[in-house]
Amino acid sequence: MLQSRRAFLGAMGGALGLAGFYKVSSSAQSDVKAQIAVQLYSVRDYIQSEHDAAEVFGRLSAMGYRNVETAFWPENLSISRAGQLLREAGLEVISAHVELPIGDERETMLRIAEAYKCTRMVWHGWPMDERYRSAEGVDELTELYNECHEFASQNGLTLYLHNHWWEFEQLSDGSLPYYRLLEGLNADILFETDTWWTLVAGLNPATVLKDFGSRAPLLHIKDGAVINTEGPMVAIGTGLQNFPAILSAAAADYWIVEFDSCETDMFEALASSYIYLSELSN
Repeated sequence: MLQSRRAFLGAMGGALGLAGFYKVSSSAQSDVKAQIAVQLYSVRDYIQSEHDAAEVFGRLSAMGYRNVETAFWPENLSISRAGQLLREAGLEVISAHVELPIGDERETMLRIAEAYKCTRMVWHGWPMDERYRSAEGVDELTELYNECHEFASQNGLTLYLHNHWWEFEQLSDGSLPYYRLLEGLNADILFETDTWWTLVAGLNPATVLKDFGSRAPLLHIKDGAVINTEGPMVAIGTGLQNFPAILSAAAADYWIVEFDSCETDMFEALASSYIYLSELSN
């Protein structure tokens, strides 16, 4: 899985129970569904052309999804055309995975924001930066991310950081990189917490989300049957994650379903995941 993600990115031009979860009235149930999104990285293998993209977007819309988070596209599908196809399918881009706005990537970020009519720009964080192995390195990254925030902010955009497992691995001084970032980053930089990688790192996602509070308004909702960094994912609610506790602890605007790979049919898993999340608060 790790190598396939590298290849994909390289080829391109995101014991609490139900009683504590979102006490909403029946009239507000539609708002709950409006928080659900899907990361299009999940369906990357099914999009090789413009025709494929239109078909896949239509299938996602038919499942009930109205929001998406983009990743990257095949070289023969432009950002602007992808944006048009998403709108035609009734799908809104609520956030986009991007490279850090350094050098030529600054212009790319602006093109993405314009094509998708989206202001949430998420640094996907892949592959691991070796600076995450030391406190000094994390402090260097803090400076870099603050600089990237300045560019994003000046252009009306918000920079988010997405985690894998290594950002929550303890450093020699006992600190955790992501908590170090939380303390040192400009307060306007936000986090997209990947709940699965947080669990893989040995932490309780609900505890982390309570600690990060309103700084983590985007969640990656992922589930697995076995704790590891390479195994396939399972449909939301059928694995190890305690999603009632996670969603109760979070101050999240969107719950973004994602599969790096899947044990079962991808589209069946995406459909059942949407149903699970939409019914969780009923």
